[in-house]
Amino acid sequence: MTDTGSSARTAAVEPPASVKLTLLTLTAMVVGSMVGAGVFSLPRRFAEETGVAGALIAWAIAGVGMLMLAFVFQTLAVRRPDLDAGVYAYAKAGFGEYLGFFSAFGYWASACVGNVTYWVLIMSTIGAVWPSLGDGDTLLAVVLSTLGLWAFFFLIRRGVKEATAINRIVTVAKLVPILVFVILALFYFQPSVFADNFGGADYAGSLFNQVRGTMLATVFVFLGVEGASVYSRHAKRREDVGRATVLGFLSVFAIFASVTIVSYGLMPMGEIAELRQPSMAGVLEHAVGTWGMVFVSVGLIVSVLGAYLAWTLMAAEVLFVAAEDNDMPRFLSRSNTADVPVPALLMTTFLSQIVLVVTMFSDDAFNFALDLTSALSLIPFFLAAAFAVKIAFRPGREGTVGDSTRRELVTAAIATLYTAFLLYAAGLKFVLISFILYAPATFLFIKARREQDRRLFSPAEAVICAVSAVGAIVGVTALATGWIEI
Repeated sequence: MTDTGSSARTAAVEPPASVKLTLLTLTAMVVGSMVGAGVFSLPRRFAEETGVAGALIAWAIAGVGMLMLAFVFQTLAVRRPDLDAGVYAYAKAGFGEYLGFFSAFGYWASACVGNVTYWVLIMSTIGAVWPSLGDGDTLLAVVLSTLGLWAFFFLIRRGVKEATAINRIVTVAKLVPILVFVILALFYFQPSVFADNFGGADYAGSLFNQVRGTMLATVFVFLGVEGASVYSRHAKRREDVGRATVLGFLSVFAIFASVTIVSYGLMPMGEIAELRQPSMAGVLEHAVGTWGMVFVSVGLIVSVLGAYLAWTLMAAEVLFVAAEDNDMPRFLSRSNTADVPVPALLMTTFLSQIVLVVTMFSDDAFNFALDLTSALSLIPFFLAAAFAVKIAFRPGREGTVGDSTRRELVTAAIATLYTAFLLYAAGLKFVLISFILYAPATFLFIKARREQDRRLFSPAEAVICAVSAVGAIVGVTALATGWIEI
């Protein structure tokens, strides 16, 4: 995608200078979108799969892999400054319109499903004192979540400036309980318990399987590393996009790894694995008493609402830019005088609403939505990393600014291999469920092509469409026969 799409907007709708985002605000958006529901669920998610040794290896792999991906977004922001809405734009520029469409839709869908995990976790947290909310998947929980979901729709509709300002304040507020948790956990840390948890429990299996089992959890908590890139058209300075990505990632990585590892020094992993979500609250309650659970629970609600705000902004932005570049139907390219893409925001809220209802029929609503969110994001990430490899081999071509270095090639290659490994770690179940969402989305692509009186598919695009359709059919059949379950 070139910058002609964005320049086609009228001056009346172009964001005023006051809405342009600084390095601090962009970094806050990265941190705000990553620090959400995931960090509060880490103790149980890891204890269900692995001990200390496996957790250390998993974080090392995830840290290196996601840092390379952060470097990829930093590089692409500099090498291709003409591309907006990063993840989607990079896939399209590198591999064509149809895969670019899939990347945009997949990234958007992952954000919508991820937003559902936030409401489920909030209701599960309150459910500890209000049993009728259960684990966030009862009828009452869904009704209350629906009210919150649409309240945020009307908040964001008022304008980007107001919403991002709230996000910056919430980002600071949400970090306090997490840092307090780490400090208190270190104070109550028991070396003997930590040593007993080092190798993992009998149910955890081989070390390789332990590490593999944690991969989708690490993907989920790092979703948002691309946040500054996605919202790049509002940056005051283009170079701030890459800087915010790396700064945000390094800050959050230290927090996530600390939360996971210190928890192993407070309780046996088998007991952590049995805690209700948010498990961080249960771990701190075990260490300091009831006030610890209340403290973490309040922090979680603030954190999750802030992350929900950031993710909704980014999801709507991806649909808007894709429609502006003629890869989505035209109605999604409309925005109001406050520069908010209202139709895209409305469609985002509707999909979250649908998935929220589906959670009532899942055996484990939170973990299902979490894993599906991660799986949907992997193809967009893989295509972005592969595009970075492509331009590293072709410096100075296809609109690339400057010459690529060997370091950029190495980081792009590692990021590509890492995301490919994550697709393997996700397993066939979530790949098939992803196809169930991807295949019907092709109707949006067809509508956009018809609006432009263009050929629906090239030969290569027809093959990709057929593969996604077959995958969706297999996925539906597997669900119907009970081969896979939600």
